[in-house]
Parts: sequence; C-alpha cells; structure tokens
Amino acid sequence: MNSRSDVSSVLFITSSRIGDAVLSSGLLKYLHDSYPNAKVTICCGPLAVSLFEGYPNLDKIIPVKKQKYNKHWFDVWLQIVGTQFDIVIDLRNSAVSRLVRSKKRYIYGSYVDKSAHKVIQNASVMKLEEPPSPYLWFTEEQKGAANNFIPSGNTVLAVGPTANWIGKTWSSDRFIEVIDWLTGGGGLLPNARVAVFAAPNEEEDAYKVLSSIPKDRQIDLIAKVDPGTAAACLRLCDFYIGNDSGLMHCAAAVGIPTLGLFGPSYPNIYAPWGGEAFFVSTPETIDELIDYEGYSSKTCKSLMVNLSVESVKEVIKKNWPKISTSS
Repeated sequence: MNSRSDVSSVLFITSSRIGDAVLSSGLLKYLHDSYPNAKVTICCGPLAVSLFEGYPNLDKIIPVKKQKYNKHWFDVWLQIVGTQFDIVIDLRNSAVSRLVRSKKRYIYGSYVDKSAHKVIQNASVMKLEEPPSPYLWFTEEQKGAANNFIPSGNTVLAVGPTANWIGKTWSSDRFIEVIDWLTGGGGLLPNARVAVFAAPNEEEDAYKVLSSIPKDRQIDLIAKVDPGTAAACLRLCDFYIGNDSGLMHCAAAVGIPTLGLFGPSYPNIYAPWGGEAFFVSTPETIDELIDYEGYSSKTCKSLMVNLSVESVKEVIKKNWPKISTSS
C-alpha cells in the first residue's frame, strides 16, 4: 500500500447501478481517511453521479453512459489519458484501468469471491482485511433540499415500496398494513410522519401507499429528487423499510435503522450493510422462486407473495426492541 504522503491522485471506477455504487462507497471513505490529500476522479453511471457529488476529496466525476462496442470506456480514457494517477481502483474490470498511467492498480478480477457480500468483494479488491462500511457525503444543496422535505422535530418513517423490477416488489397492501402497525399508538414510531420514496416510472404503487396515510403525516418523495438528495433525506429519518433496491442501500449507508425485504435476489450478496441494517426474505430462494414453467423476468408478477406481514413484524420486534410487542 502506498504511504500517505505520496498519493495525490486516485481514479475510482465503480458501478452504473445505484445499489452497487453505494456499496462501493466504503472504499472512498477508506481513501479519504488513508490519503486525506489525494484528489479522486470518480467514474460511475449517470444515475449514481449525485451520490458522489458531496465527496470531500472530489476532483471530478465522469458519468459513464453505456454505448455499443464498449465505446463508453474509450470516451472515459480520452478524458483522463493525460493524467498520472498514484492509485487506480477499478470495480468494473475495464480496459481504462490498464491504459492510464498509474503507480498502483487494484482491479476487480476472477480472484474475488463472487458469493461474498459486495462490501467484502470490494474490500478484497484493495486487499483490505476489514471491509469498510458504505458511507455517503452530501453537498450543501442536497442537505438544504433534504431539510425542506423532512421537517425538523418530527419522527419520520421512510418507506421504499417500489423497485426497478416488479418481481421483487412487495404488495402495497402489505406495506400499508406494516406502516399502520409501526405508526400506531403502540408502534415503534407512534404518529410518525411517513416519507414515501420512489423513482420515476414507479409512481403508481408508491402513491397507493402514500394515499393511505393521513394527509397531515404524508411526505411525498415520489419521483421528486435524485438519488443523492434522496439519501440526504433518508439521513433525517428514523427508520426505513423497503424492497431490495438502491434506496435501501442508501438508508443503510446513512446509518438509520434499515429493514430490507428480499425475495428474488441474493441477500448473501446484497443485504443492507451496517450495524442497524437487517433483512427478511421469502421462504423460497431466488432459484426456487423463478423455477416454474413460463417464467420470464419481463412478464412475471411479484415473487414476494409468500413474505408475510407477520414475518416482517417479527424481524422488527426482534431487532428494534423498543417496538411494542402487541400486534
């Protein structure tokens, strides 16, 4: 590993997907703590850009928009070909990390245990024995917007009732039932305001949930903000429950109690990471859920039907003991 004094420039290449980008952010925290004077160039997908805008040692962000024949990597290379880096970290195993000048390279490769959690996988790329937890920073603009959405002095339950794939979306009716239980008089967050989050094109199910909440306790964050600002809002909330999604990883990264709901995905790789982060999953594994004649990821309905409300309540009561034991 390089010494603190001889590292001034770092190239960090991370995922296009929001969840994976968040899970890689612990390496940025490690870089910030280990090389406080190093400026970092971050390459990520366009959707993830806002997650990194507040990074204190940021040199620049290069959005990587996928193109045919991997031309996007050539465009990235053109922007940095003249730069001498001290460290390159490439979680995409791209050609760029091999074509730029650098003293040290850490490149995701076949040596990584693909069955391990993504945070552990990322740490292994840099040969770190202790995997650094995801961590997000925010711009003043993001923090200001968050303060406008999430009023101070209120207890706020954050809910992510949608996902980018219908297969891993729990029923709106079940979210509503858990919200009523959580915010009822004997719940973990009695009379809490409820912030409902969703990305563009996910509005329909999210508004079903929002409309079930009394008007004076609604906070509408449905397709209203970018991922970075959504994460800044989450840091002002008291509890998060939602489907396996990038938003779930944002909630865990900002340190609020987080419960992720899993079905057709891999919690061993993508469970929310953190001391206050937990998950609950369907009785069936992803392989069992998709093992039926005619299955298609494009046409299937929710595969979360066997995740019961009671099992979600039990995980909440077990891991956040302030919850009422009444049901």
